[in-house]
Amino acid sequence: MNNPYENLANAIVLQAVKDYRLHDDERELASIERFFRSGWFSVLTGLDPELLISKLRKEKVCYDY
Repeated sequence: MNNPYENLANAIVLQAVKDYRLHDDERELASIERFFRSGWFSVLTGLDPELLISKLRKEKVCYDY
């Protein structure tokens, strides 16, 4: 069974990823990227923030029309 705090941390990170995918505003995207690079993000997850940002940016390029 998962730890409730781990579930919360995962939900916060997942919401940030969803927000990044939904927004096109450069300021909003920059704000989310700052979160990914923050100490708080590293407390929540062991993910590499630069790798995550790179993949999300590539996603956006693929879906831009």
